[in-house]
Amino acid sequence: MSNYSVKLGKIIDDFHLEVLRESEHYRDRLIHTEDVSRPGLQLTGFFDYFDPERIQVIGLVEETYLNGLTSQQREAAFEALFKYDIPAFIICRGMEPFPECMAMADKYDRIILRSNDVTSSFVSAAVSALRNEMAPRITRHGVLVEVYGEGVFLMGESGVGKSETAIELVKRGHRLIADDAVEIRRMNNNRLLGSAPELIRHYIELRGIGVVDVRRIFGMSAVKDEAEIDLIVSLEPWREDAVYDRLGLDELYTDVLDVKIPTLTVPVKPGRNLAVIVEVAAVNNRHKKMGYNAALEFTKQINAHFDQALNGQGG
Repeated sequence: MSNYSVKLGKIIDDFHLEVLRESEHYRDRLIHTEDVSRPGLQLTGFFDYFDPERIQVIGLVEETYLNGLTSQQREAAFEALFKYDIPAFIICRGMEPFPECMAMADKYDRIILRSNDVTSSFVSAAVSALRNEMAPRITRHGVLVEVYGEGVFLMGESGVGKSETAIELVKRGHRLIADDAVEIRRMNNNRLLGSAPELIRHYIELRGIGVVDVRRIFGMSAVKDEAEIDLIVSLEPWREDAVYDRLGLDELYTDVLDVKIPTLTVPVKPGRNLAVIVEVAAVNNRHKKMGYNAALEFTKQINAHFDQALNGQGG
């Protein structure tokens, strides 16, 4: 059972389901579980471990079994299933519902839907969509941009230059996902997916100018609805007394929804081109994921140089 839910109406719209029988306020029915069931065993009368919170889906296998029953047996099978307050009963492959199915749906006020998709494909897509909708989530202040295919989350205190850096990156051909508020969801494979709240999607605030619509100014290629978060870049005002990593050997991470994301701290001062720095950081992070670490390679070369020099002196 998830802490989140999705309305049945959204599932109906997203999968273009045909409503064969509705109930009052059926579109507002909340789905609380991310799994769906094919009630083959239940149609035979076996209800041990049955979860009535799941959407129930039947296909050709169940249809074939039911065809072999008498009308009275089908009626008993559907009555036993529809006694449970299931959120919806979906018939795949565009098949016609049995009269006994509709009769019992009327008796117990159940929602009957139909899909033209193959059953296995529909079940797979439905589970994926439900898990996406019910994924754990938080909202964080910052800016999310996609740079060379890497999702870079810019963090830092207000006024440090996150939005200005993002707009410069957009001008350089990269894409904006979210400004100011970033909604983050943890997917099943421990990926973090970031998006913008619908109300502020594609907008960015620039101090001295105000709110601008990035999509209209720079075109559709300058925005994206969501992106995986691969790197966090924390922008902070330059402090003369601070010690900053010069080689990049320190591997720092930020824990977000129990997922560790590589994190860099970039000091901000006049004259630093933050957009270029973020571009290099994104490419460097991509290289690390592919097995190449420039800092380690550089350190190996330095060590090899000194070893060679010491051996030469010893000889």
